Amino acid sequence: MKGGKPKVPFDKESKGKEKKPRAIGDLLEGKSVVSKIRLWLAPRVRELRFSLYLMSKSVTSIAGLIILAFLLILVVLPWVFAAPNGVNPYKMPFNTDYQNPLPPGEHGYILGSGRTGADYFYGIIWGARNSMEFAIEIVLVSAIIGTILGLIAGYRGGVIDEIIMRITDVFLSIPSLVLVMAIAAILGRNLESTKLALLAVWWSGYTRIIRGQVLSIRENTYIDAARAAGSGDLKIMFRHILPNSWSPMVVNATMDMGTVVLVMAGLSYLGLGAEYGTCEWGSMIQEGQRWLVYGAWWMIVFPGIMILLFVLAFNLIGDGLRDILDPRMRR
Repeated sequence: MKGGKPKVPFDKESKGKEKKPRAIGDLLEGKSVVSKIRLWLAPRVRELRFSLYLMSKSVTSIAGLIILAFLLILVVLPWVFAAPNGVNPYKMPFNTDYQNPLPPGEHGYILGSGRTGADYFYGIIWGARNSMEFAIEIVLVSAIIGTILGLIAGYRGGVIDEIIMRITDVFLSIPSLVLVMAIAAILGRNLESTKLALLAVWWSGYTRIIRGQVLSIRENTYIDAARAAGSGDLKIMFRHILPNSWSPMVVNATMDMGTVVLVMAGLSYLGLGAEYGTCEWGSMIQEGQRWLVYGAWWMIVFPGIMILLFVLAFNLIGDGLRDILDPRMRR
């Protein structure tokens, strides 16, 4: 018929059949390597773009990212602002010609000095790198240990779960700061002792978080389907359970970055962390409080501001990640 739609031949076999979605394996069959990578990346890129969009709508997250960007500039390029001091760049340069603290701007000290001419500008710059490295090491190692233990305890259950969780409860029952102080006092005053003390107690919180997530996820239908399809325990744990259970841990780890630096500074202030002369903000404040009565305010104010910015940045970012990773908040 002229001007009309062309007739489609009638297929009795296709009558009543609906078009079914193809499995990802069928989609990838016969594709090139580049096409397979694109198909695999497409949903993940969309998810990342949507997450960045949600974060851009949060004023607090943007503020945290701005502060973090400032800190990262100091962490990545400290030598641009302050030339490294000899063999150990984490030791502040001294000038014994000046025995008493000097105010900012005097004799070339941008942020003032401590006793014996300790350059506080140098300590602030390299202290940022020292604190970031310290926090990343503690949080990363503790998260890995806690994730593995929590995953095993939650998935296996029974006696293994009881043993792991009772040990975890012992560490959780004691205030972490008190336990860290006790361990640091035994090991001696240096950053390595502080690091070991924090690692000894920090993993327990991640174990509790992951174990709780695994207990709820392992009862889902797709876990039973994977088990029925012949998947082994390791594959189920690391491919199906873990990717769906680490969102709360990521949020907690982000906020712990600031908490670790705060504890590190607190231990140094109490005389259990870094020694004076180390580029560490807590030890700089400890030395400054002795001279505060003499008007040396800069020895406390500038390191205190850096600790505030560091903790604030990761708390704001962690709060934004919590809203993004929570499915109820994404609607």
